[in-house]
Amino acid sequence: MGTSTERVPLGQMAERYWAESRQPLAGLVFIAPLLVVYEAGVLLLGVQNGADAFMRRLLDIFGFGQHLVLPMLTVCILLGWQYLSRQPWRISAGVVSTMAVESILLGLCLRLVPFLQNCVLAAIDAPVANILYTKLQNAVGFIGAGIYEELLFRLILLSLLAWGLRQTGMKPRISTIAAVLLSSLIFAAAHHVGPGGLPFQPFDFLFRTIAGVFFSIVFIYRGFGIAAGSHAAYDVLVGVF
Repeated sequence: MGTSTERVPLGQMAERYWAESRQPLAGLVFIAPLLVVYEAGVLLLGVQNGADAFMRRLLDIFGFGQHLVLPMLTVCILLGWQYLSRQPWRISAGVVSTMAVESILLGLCLRLVPFLQNCVLAAIDAPVANILYTKLQNAVGFIGAGIYEELLFRLILLSLLAWGLRQTGMKPRISTIAAVLLSSLIFAAAHHVGPGGLPFQPFDFLFRTIAGVFFSIVFIYRGFGIAAGSHAAYDVLVGVF
């Protein structure tokens, strides 16, 4: 894998960034530090998000319950996707840092959705050290949610639904739209099932469905890396700050 540093016109740089940042390889390089931080947090802080727990339980059923199996599988999926896409194994200088900026901006866009205006964090009377530790736990958990929820609901579920619907004879555009809606509804519903599920509220379900559509569009047009990064950025912005 090489790194290109030659000077190119601004318009060409923008086109190159748009194309390269969508590639699975760029997504992998971009999320790698986030993945390391989250997996370390799982071991050291005991945090875990629902999508992560679900996929680990599923892997455990088939005898793959070791802690590092899921992150290694994530890496292998992205490397395999890069290989099958037959795109160059190269990332230009500045692509990864620009992906971070784009992810934060997209996270801010979703943060400004009017549905979130009634979400107020209550102040708690606790020692500062406890508050900081709790915020650290939350931040690490949100990073994991950005990676593994996008892996489960967009990279795997959305892709499988779109492929399956096309096999029924549905037109590609219609199958993609249907897959986006179905996966977004499942994404929203998943937050209300299981032992750690949240109480069902129509308002919350509607917002998470909208968020699912938002991240699906980001995934389709900007790739896995930006989708995971913007999801993590949004969760951190809402849940920590």
